[in-house]
Amino acid sequence: MPPRKSPTARQRRLGTELRKMREHAGLAPAAAAALLGTDRTTISNTESGRFGVSGERVRTWAGHYECPDAAYIEALAGMASERINGWWEDYRGDLSTDAIDLAELEHHAAGFRSVQIMYMPGLLQTEDYARAVFAESVPPPRPARQRRQLSHRLRRRDVLDRADPPACTFLIHEAALRMTYGGAAVARSQLEHLLKQSDRDNVTVRAIPFAAGGFPFASSSAHYVYGPVPQLDTVQTDTATGSGFLDSETSLENWRVALDRTEEKSLDPEGSRDFIRKIAKQV
Repeated sequence: MPPRKSPTARQRRLGTELRKMREHAGLAPAAAAALLGTDRTTISNTESGRFGVSGERVRTWAGHYECPDAAYIEALAGMASERINGWWEDYRGDLSTDAIDLAELEHHAAGFRSVQIMYMPGLLQTEDYARAVFAESVPPPRPARQRRQLSHRLRRRDVLDRADPPACTFLIHEAALRMTYGGAAVARSQLEHLLKQSDRDNVTVRAIPFAAGGFPFASSSAHYVYGPVPQLDTVQTDTATGSGFLDSETSLENWRVALDRTEEKSLDPEGSRDFIRKIAKQV
């Protein structure tokens, strides 16, 4: 089978975890290749995500690497055994790879915790609000591209309607709640939609008022995605020029602490709903 030209973020993540497992075993690529009865090129291409690997091979490699974490090994084997082409693949070539990778990441997530500073969470946006946000891009997107962006954004929301939806906590700053993308009517409708979504059993919305003061990473919006085991969590961050994905142990730990501290500054769910209703009346 020829190497993949463009492995997805999930495929690269599997390879990265196999590399970490090898390194924790204290093995150089050449030593691992000799132990596994393969060649160094195969090790390199598998760890970069360019070569696929079966779940059984993951278990075999983990056994040779003497990895003691059975839950972690089975989670990796599950990733390796997946053979699905999700709906997000329909957008490959039209949208950025970051957008495609985010949709795939959300599809497999056990849960989310998100902090948003200037925008409503993508999974909770209305069509009109999302359209208004995309319209602010520089340079402005062409109509055909904007339609694809909008379609992709709305399809991402389907993850909340699954039979086994992920548990989600959305921390939303007052600045995002007061931004009137698309005008007052669109903003008011968005706030009403937010209140409706907060009634879902699997969705918790907590507002961060200006009066709460500072909190860690206050300039950064982030989407913390929980994997089947903590080692497979991922943080997606937004910038003016695109998205970034973080999965190092240090990054994950720092973001967990930051989100905990930010949540402590937020209003409780019922207080948040009252706060959002108040802002909706003022828009």
